[in-house]
Amino acid sequence: MAVPGGSEVGKSHQEPSVQADQQKEVDIYRDTPVRLLGYANELGEAFRSLVHVNVVRLTYAVASAYVLADTADKVVKADKTRCTDEATHRRKLLATAADPLVWQALASVIVPGFTINRVCALSLHLLKRHSGLTLNACKWTTSGIGLSCIPFIVSPIDHGIHALMDRTVRRWVPPPPPPE
Repeated sequence: MAVPGGSEVGKSHQEPSVQADQQKEVDIYRDTPVRLLGYANELGEAFRSLVHVNVVRLTYAVASAYVLADTADKVVKADKTRCTDEATHRRKLLATAADPLVWQALASVIVPGFTINRVCALSLHLLKRHSGLTLNACKWTTSGIGLSCIPFIVSPIDHGIHALMDRTVRRWVPPPPPPE
């Protein structure tokens, strides 16, 4: 099964030793369907015109919890390998946390949520003004438009955020030192 980020779950055509190595390296937050939790807020934005605002807020809470869980997972794993001194270890943990926290917040929550919100707002405005559809039909059509945009925005946003991070955060916060 293809999962956002380009990996596949359940590859069985490889050598067992290769599969064993890959299974050790599976990142549940990036390489499994858990990654889809990061897109919960896009669903909320697509249905914003049909549901109570608290439902939309809940989808943002789910997506934000996903971002924090991914970041915490990376930090906990990095914390298992201690550095020679405490200051270096703290810098390593900060560097380990910075990248997934900023990347996931931008690529999973902020930019796609804003994008779907604006697509849906513009769609609803244009449909109400120019389509002659009932308000309810306009809202459902808007949700369909928002949902249909999601698969097309993920990859460009991910690539754009990588480029942005390479020019900003990844320069400002050096990568963690290699394990000793």
